[in-house]
Amino acid sequence: MLTTEVENFPGFRDGIMGPDLMAEMRAQAERFGTEILTDKVTAVDFSERPFRVSVRDTEYLARAVIVSTGAQSLMLGLEAEGRLIGHGLSTCATCDGFFFRGHEIAVVGGGDSAIEEATFLTKFADKVTIVHRRDELRASKIMQDRAFANPKIEFKWNSQVTQVFGDTSVTGLELVDTVDGTVSTLEVTGLFIAIGHRPNTDLFVGKLAMNPDTGYLVTQPDSSRTDVEGVFACGDVQDDVYRQAITAAGSGCMAAIDAERWLEHQE
Repeated sequence: MLTTEVENFPGFRDGIMGPDLMAEMRAQAERFGTEILTDKVTAVDFSERPFRVSVRDTEYLARAVIVSTGAQSLMLGLEAEGRLIGHGLSTCATCDGFFFRGHEIAVVGGGDSAIEEATFLTKFADKVTIVHRRDELRASKIMQDRAFANPKIEFKWNSQVTQVFGDTSVTGLELVDTVDGTVSTLEVTGLFIAIGHRPNTDLFVGKLAMNPDTGYLVTQPDSSRTDVEGVFACGDVQDDVYRQAITAAGSGCMAAIDAERWLEHQE
């Protein structure tokens, strides 16, 4: 819903706007009788069956539950992010890199994800500047070696983005030196934020097994099954590797099949 043009979802040769793709998916589900309640779940109880899913004072009972709450990209906390997301500011190089052919752009971050994004973006952009708040990368050595050897990649060490310029699209960045506090401007037409992702799993703390380091839900190998029988998880809430719309949709299909087969074997 926060993406403008989606170019990498199968079946849309000329691309499709993100909200339009979501509206099509919703309408297709409703065609088959799906009831959709647009509200925020406030509590879950998986300790007994039927499971209980609460929206404030309203409680829903379920024999099976599929969790697909997704993940969110960590952001810098700047005012311009909400305004410019999808207009030169992105959190996914695989999704949006094509739009920056011939541009000079920046990537914020210093881990494997940031270096991978920057390296991928050099296929399109003329120059990619990696902005990192420290003077060394956290990325693995092989990723660092690739970046240092890439003539299209430059580095802004000890730098922090404090402002994104542009009213309707990104025109530049304000950088503050984390050592001496000096302020500089970096002229770019694109900004990719790659400082990590956070799964939307607060609701399930103590209820479902999670990766202790990342917070992603743990599912059984080649399955959408969680550690609670009858509860399934799919999409970016349990996938910290691919995080693409098409892989999320595919794992949603897995969860639907797993849930249906599980229900068929219950009394």
